[in-house]
Amino acid sequence: MWNQVLKETDTKMKKTVQSTMDELAKLRTGRANPALLDTVNVSYYGAPTPLKKLATVTVPEPRMLIVQPFDATSVPDIQKAIQSADLGLQPQVEGKLLRIPVPQLSKERREDLVKLVKKVVEE
Repeated sequence: MWNQVLKETDTKMKKTVQSTMDELAKLRTGRANPALLDTVNVSYYGAPTPLKKLATVTVPEPRMLIVQPFDATSVPDIQKAIQSADLGLQPQVEGKLLRIPVPQLSKERREDLVKLVKKVVEE
């Protein structure tokens, strides 16, 4: 009986830790990370579609994300979705791809991040 309780507790703890790590990976720090765009859904032919199913996201530089759609006609939709995702990122369209500069953190943003991290960890 105790072994079963320990196994269940261990499984739940691992899921909790993984969930917390996933939430923390989504935070925008000063460095570009493709996980920043994991929550972005694009209205593609009227259906909300995750960005990672429509494009590849790469990090060529520490402060730059490149989004290269599989379908070039979806570039305006992807741009609109990133802008409306409230991530503080402004994509720049260059032909068939989007360049997204990740701005440096200001003091206010750092303080907001500390509050947000405390909230995520508490949950």
